[in-house]
Amino acid sequence: MTVQEQRDPTASRPLPPPTGAGFADPGPLGLAGFAATTFFLSVVNTNMVGASVTSAVFGLAMFYGGIAQLLAGMWEFAKGNTFGAVAFSSYGAFWLSFWYLLHDAVPSQVAAKANVVDVLHGVALYLLVWAIFTAYMTVASMRTTGAITTVFVLLTLTYIALVIGFFAESPAQFAANSNGWIRLGGWLGILTALAAWYASFAGVTNSTFKRVVAPVFPR
Repeated sequence: MTVQEQRDPTASRPLPPPTGAGFADPGPLGLAGFAATTFFLSVVNTNMVGASVTSAVFGLAMFYGGIAQLLAGMWEFAKGNTFGAVAFSSYGAFWLSFWYLLHDAVPSQVAAKANVVDVLHGVALYLLVWAIFTAYMTVASMRTTGAITTVFVLLTLTYIALVIGFFAESPAQFAANSNGWIRLGGWLGILTALAAWYASFAGVTNSTFKRVVAPVFPR
């Protein structure tokens, strides 16, 4: 043992690998899961298809939008990416809670003959929580890429339109699926999904080709 090693026993030890070494970028996975689920539900909100098909989104909401995004968020924590970790973990939780809301909570309230207006206002408050979260995440997204910022700006507008729609929704409009604000939220949601799919496509394609194929406009 050298004199230096006697003074500092750790001197000859290799440095630990950097945080997140060996992890692939989980961003494209999280964005794809978010985009697919958002697209499906937004098409329903535009009234292009009947509201009865909403139940078909439950699988996407739980496994792709929910669990896959939650896992992406955990991997972002391991990589040291605070923004990605908070975003993917939160929206994964959003889709899991959305699955519970539409699969159990709302149907049980309707079956119990709860006041329909109260139920709609409850959904509006739920969406308002996510509108506030998305708005301040939009500020943070301005230090990421133009593609990601576009997703968050569109998502904020989507939530705002849906919040207004559900607060103004009447039982008659709900039955006819004719609320204009909710339909606007559906179209904005489709644009949000397309932007998220593009960001996912760019992430996985640029990584695979080892060069910029699809620009994301980094800051």
